[in-house]
Amino acid sequence: MARRKKIYEGKAKILYEGPEPGTLVQYFKDDATAFNAEKKATIEGKGVLNNRLSEHFMTGLNTIGVPTHFIKRLNMREQLIRSVEIIPLEVIVRNVAAGSISKRMGIEEGTPLPRPIVEFSYKDDALGDPLVPEEYIIAFGWASQQDLDDIVALALRVNDFMSGIMFGINIKLVDFKIEIGRVFDGDFQRLIVADEISPDSCRLWDMKTGEKLDKDVFRRDLGDLADAYTEVANRLGLMPKNIGSGSGPKLVN
Repeated sequence: MARRKKIYEGKAKILYEGPEPGTLVQYFKDDATAFNAEKKATIEGKGVLNNRLSEHFMTGLNTIGVPTHFIKRLNMREQLIRSVEIIPLEVIVRNVAAGSISKRMGIEEGTPLPRPIVEFSYKDDALGDPLVPEEYIIAFGWASQQDLDDIVALALRVNDFMSGIMFGINIKLVDFKIEIGRVFDGDFQRLIVADEISPDSCRLWDMKTGEKLDKDVFRRDLGDLADAYTEVANRLGLMPKNIGSGSGPKLVN
């Protein structure tokens, strides 16, 4: 098998050159990181779970007309995606106070917010991904005002979709972050959802017990991360029934 050209390696994924122009292969690793990679571990099966979960969410968004970079899942760990020009921002949508907003604003974790709040952080690990106002984004040329309006609209549509999906399986979508990429069809630019949507990039709490089913399990040493992600996949019907003990995660095709 020919050796593929690595384009980029991040904390949780690797991007390889795709089989066709304008495509990439996205590989999901088992690495888990927190606090800007100050805390690290390898969680067996995490990449397999995130690949399947992200496929499920991206496919659903494509179906309802929210454009994403996702084309198809290739195998247990890889997806074929569109190559995009990533805008250097993390787009954060918050429905319930948790994490950094609770610390910044002195709001107790678990407090419902009066409406979804959209925030932007500059993607730079060395700087700690600082929050940035829209004025910075426009001044530094990362995005135009029209782009920002479109990004907020996309983010809120993702929020509506994900909130509904999670409500149906008794999970509260506390917050999430996405990345947005530009694609060009001739001179025409479109903004699409990129990167991934998985428990790595969302806060997910059980609606009855408040149990955390996301990366906070790893951040706060609350248990086994793979078990938490498997529970989400299970509730979504992505895991087969009656898996024997010791068989490891097996995902439904």
